[in-house]
Amino acid sequence: MVPIVLAVVAAVLVLAVAIVVPVVLTRNDDAPAGGDAGAGASEPDTSSLAAVKEYDGLTNQHVAPGEEPDYPQSPPVGGDHAPYWLECGAYDQPVPEANAVHDLEHGTVWLTYRPDDLDAAGIRRLTEVLPANGILSPYDDQAAPVVITVWGRQLELAGPDDPRIALFIAQFGAGDTAPEPFASCNGGVHPADLPPVGGPVV
Repeated sequence: MVPIVLAVVAAVLVLAVAIVVPVVLTRNDDAPAGGDAGAGASEPDTSSLAAVKEYDGLTNQHVAPGEEPDYPQSPPVGGDHAPYWLECGAYDQPVPEANAVHDLEHGTVWLTYRPDDLDAAGIRRLTEVLPANGILSPYDDQAAPVVITVWGRQLELAGPDDPRIALFIAQFGAGDTAPEPFASCNGGVHPADLPPVGGPVV
């Protein structure tokens, strides 16, 4: 009787191994190399500016007041722009791109954020790190929660606490990439005070 029981148990074990081992191997084949499928797969490197995108050869002509050029980047990094630039500071509404690009021409730092991704505390943190020669505004159509831009340079950020904000400002905040790096955003206009389309250029 004992030999029969042992034989049955052995048969069950062999059958279990035959079923379980292929399943385990199949799961291992499906798992990405390097461990946990979600561990660091899309985590950005926040220790350097290696991800900064560069755009050279940008034009910087004035367009007619009220005209919005078709910029290939979102937010734009430079190009032809409105004759009026915007005053420095934090805005709680999107600003006209063509005017903000004029600020970039002056060496301004433009910080933008997707409003659905940040709460009031996050927006406040961005306001606190905004340089004096800087503009902060919401921008719905951008790929990252926060983006920092100067003329010809742009970096997508993980959020308001991304340490690369400080690195980017230290590297590019002086406006060295801009055609008019020392003009600044001071003396600009508020979006609500922009002249109507076709208004006089000053």
